[in-house]
Amino acid sequence: MLQSIPIIDICTLADDIKQDDILISRFAPYLDAHKNLFFPHRHSFYHLVLFTAGGGSHTIDFEKFDVKPGQIYFMVPGQVHSWDFEGFVDGYIINFSSSFIQSFLLRSGYFDNFNFLSSTNPQDEVIDLPAEQLTAIVNLFENIIAEVEKPAALGSDMVKLLMLQIFITISRIQGKDESRVKQGYNQTLIRNFQKLIEQHYIDVKLPKDYAELLYITPNHLNAVCKDVLGLAAGEVIRNRTLLEAKRLLTNPKLSISEIAFNLNFSDNSYFTKFFKKIEGITPEEFRKKTLNNKS
Repeated sequence: MLQSIPIIDICTLADDIKQDDILISRFAPYLDAHKNLFFPHRHSFYHLVLFTAGGGSHTIDFEKFDVKPGQIYFMVPGQVHSWDFEGFVDGYIINFSSSFIQSFLLRSGYFDNFNFLSSTNPQDEVIDLPAEQLTAIVNLFENIIAEVEKPAALGSDMVKLLMLQIFITISRIQGKDESRVKQGYNQTLIRNFQKLIEQHYIDVKLPKDYAELLYITPNHLNAVCKDVLGLAAGEVIRNRTLLEAKRLLTNPKLSISEIAFNLNFSDNSYFTKFFKKIEGITPEEFRKKTLNNKS
């Protein structure tokens, strides 16, 4: 498959504090060293930023969010994002691979406990921290910076412990909003469905095929999707294809025909009809609108 837009790897980000599969820095110097990251790009790693100063906006998978002090955002590998800051911006940034912290965990699926690390919905990943929690979280980031700047015995393990404290604290903050917490069998089923879509959306298009992989009936899958997500199972699958189409369209070097081929559409016309039916505009119009906004 043709590469859609630049994919940034941790090892390509030089002149920062690094150890193993992790990069940790205060945000202002990181931003100064990587001005090229303002354009839309993907990461091959997990990425989190806590803003403590500044304004402007950042975009994750085509959803725009205002930058504000006390906001933290998380991104999973593969998502597309860009920045459009106004004036001085500061905070903290941690880029880390899955293997860095998974090696510290007893359960391989532990990340599934944290919605912001297992979801690809930007609304789950951008969190405005309550003022009463902000100081404690800033202190955790400061402790991580201190561990990296003055390495000590077992320093890597201490960084992992501090990161887990951040994740648990954020999860508890999210948990106070009962509307965002859906526990039990249905939520587990939806997570497994979404994982399968992520693996197979190029080649597997029908809910009945995913239902078979999940050992349930298509009607059951559809009912659970409507209950938990408010969407039919087919819509969930189509939305993932649409998201990838949008990502590919941010690369002006790819023709519409190439994108249709990459997404396994039978022809360019069918892809255009699919895109317009959901998005309301053609792929060409979406590309022009998106690229004009970045110029």
